[in-house]
Amino acid sequence: MKTNALLKRAWLACALSMPVIAAHATSLVYEPVNPNFGGNPLNGTNLLNEANAQNKYKDPATANLGTGSQSTLDQFNTQLQQAILSRVASSISSSIVGTDGTLHPGTINTGNFSIAITQVTGGNLQVTTTDKTTGASTTFVVGNGQ
Repeated sequence: MKTNALLKRAWLACALSMPVIAAHATSLVYEPVNPNFGGNPLNGTNLLNEANAQNKYKDPATANLGTGSQSTLDQFNTQLQQAILSRVASSISSSIVGTDGTLHPGTINTGNFSIAITQVTGGNLQVTTTDKTTGASTTFVVGNGQ
């Protein structure tokens, strides 16, 4: 019997020593994080950085564009090729542009390319460059400046 009374007192002491917790409930309000869905616009940069850090995809088309994968000789050859192409393009453009800055219709042929300049409506000129080896061509229209 003494054990039973002692157990009741211990139980009562434990119950009284526990703090009384008052439960207060509030309504939950959804607040989006992503600025695309109404969230704070200052989160945009952080979300983009997190997405880029998790992105494991590497575009194969741009994989070899960095100079880190090219040797010094390859870098030099690429720069030399660009410089020569720039000079050729400059030479061609000086032969089709008059002293007054206007383009003259006509055709220019190089080893691999054919450049045709034709008059189109509205005083504009159409420039078509065709690769003679593949047959691929690009076209753009420019104002003649008149």
